[in-house]
Amino acid sequence: MPNMYESAGYETYGEAAFPNGVEAQVPAEGSIPRGFVPFDIENSTAGYELAKATLKSPLDSTQVDLERGKEIYNIYCGICHGNKGKGQGNLVKREKILGIPSYDDAGRAINEGSIYHTIYYGKNAMGSYANQLNEEERWQVVSYVLKLKADLEK
Repeated sequence: MPNMYESAGYETYGEAAFPNGVEAQVPAEGSIPRGFVPFDIENSTAGYELAKATLKSPLDSTQVDLERGKEIYNIYCGICHGNKGKGQGNLVKREKILGIPSYDDAGRAINEGSIYHTIYYGKNAMGSYANQLNEEERWQVVSYVLKLKADLEK
């Protein structure tokens, strides 16, 4: 059985033995990638309000790692929101983007559900980070943002 150790290589978009004649196939309809957990709350104002009212972190106090959350936050969020959460990141200081409020602004009233929804879908000028951060990383960032908010409110 020489084909077991000398397999024929297929070109990605070349001809193959599949019905449509192409080697690269789309995933089966309804399939979910390994490790992916679907987010059932929609990307709308109503979805944001639902997340704010009902969504809670699945991490308990032993799973929250604020150092890791800080590291991820500094990579993805600090450039705009600032390392202290005051809305004074480098892009704001250089006037590349404007109008990022501090986490302790009275009108914000953010909580873990609203933060997670915003990270997942984005809001206003902020884009989604669903492709950059997995679910656990998003919840670590949520925990760290809540810590920053608490620190600012002292």
